[in-house]
Amino acid sequence: MRRILVVGAGQAGLHLAAGLLRNGYDVTVVSNRTPEDIRDGRVMSGQVIFGTGLGHERDLGLDLWGDACPPIDGIQFTVPGPDGGRAIDWAARLDTPARSVDQRLKMPAWMAEVERLGGKIVIHDATVDDLEAYAAGYDLVLVAAGKGRIASLFERDASRSPYDAPQRALAVTYVTGLTPRPEHSAVCFNLIPGVGEYFVFPALTMTGPCEIMVFEGVPGGPMDCWADVRTPAEHLARSRWILETFLPWEADRCGGVELTDERGVLSGRFAPTVRKPVATLPSGAAVLGVADVVVLNDPITGQGANNAAKCAASYLSSILERGELPFDRAWMEGAFERHWEDARHTTAWTNALLAPPPPHVLEILGAAGRLPEVASRFVNGFDDPSDYAGWFLDPAGAGEYLARIGASGEMS
Repeated sequence: MRRILVVGAGQAGLHLAAGLLRNGYDVTVVSNRTPEDIRDGRVMSGQVIFGTGLGHERDLGLDLWGDACPPIDGIQFTVPGPDGGRAIDWAARLDTPARSVDQRLKMPAWMAEVERLGGKIVIHDATVDDLEAYAAGYDLVLVAAGKGRIASLFERDASRSPYDAPQRALAVTYVTGLTPRPEHSAVCFNLIPGVGEYFVFPALTMTGPCEIMVFEGVPGGPMDCWADVRTPAEHLARSRWILETFLPWEADRCGGVELTDERGVLSGRFAPTVRKPVATLPSGAAVLGVADVVVLNDPITGQGANNAAKCAASYLSSILERGELPFDRAWMEGAFERHWEDARHTTAWTNALLAPPPPHVLEILGAAGRLPEVASRFVNGFDDPSDYAGWFLDPAGAGEYLARIGASGEMS
């Protein structure tokens, strides 16, 4: 039985641990927080899991909230006009509904599942010295603590990281009492040129169904406005001010909103970064980075949890295929490159949305309002971002696609 240790009890680390346990591996997970610490703590993200990621969870028996969590049936895209109205406004359904479960619910339940499957959970804030001991005692050490101190052991890959500073001021607000969107449920994606983005979508939290507001402000702009917020009540008031100022149709839905709980708020910023996948410890031992440790994207495209699920599934396949052979540096780098073959599309698309939209993207978003096929393709790319490469990220491909779809739409 091969022994594997995972540092980090989040979306990727626990997912991978459960998969390994179901395949007969001896697995230890090191977490710097107890399940109670997580459950009683502050929200950690505004996560959405699309169909592929949900499928990976379901394959391992980790989709524990299918009946309780409200579905996200589609995506609505809106751009305000100069007159205060909506210059672009359309919606399309996802082929497979997405879901969002508060990680304060999810991670404690997954930690319990890891233990039920025979894994060990160790509560400890791992250091470099600890990694040395782990590397000496286990066949493979995986670092899935994306925001921990040991993540800095992994060198930034400048060739894959176009940004070296935060591109958005971020904030999350968990609320109840929001007027539901008419028709089907959706991620309401509002893009305010030069100011930032606002998303809101249904989710499940500690107290039951809720809505999660996600704010992305351009640094130095009017939505970069969280530094002086001191209390949860002030955070909610600032959230409402942004909507009243820039998105009145979204503010209209907020007449009865309240925070889900005092810890249902979060703000901060980070630089989108791709890191080299293998860190070398002082002894020369190597450890492999997982998910956000090595591919950290801005949340503008809602891909963080999806990247984690896909990375865990990819690494699981690579580990199982390795059999009894050693997990050496070459294998580690190959396992990451296998994941990167998919993750590179997510990174390219996410980084593109952080920049001002070029003319062909504006043409696509406008065309989606009159051509349902374009809207559907754009929306379902959130589940499979590799589809964007040939049209959304390629001006020539976009022109050819829109010409073909436009002509067929006119003929029909």
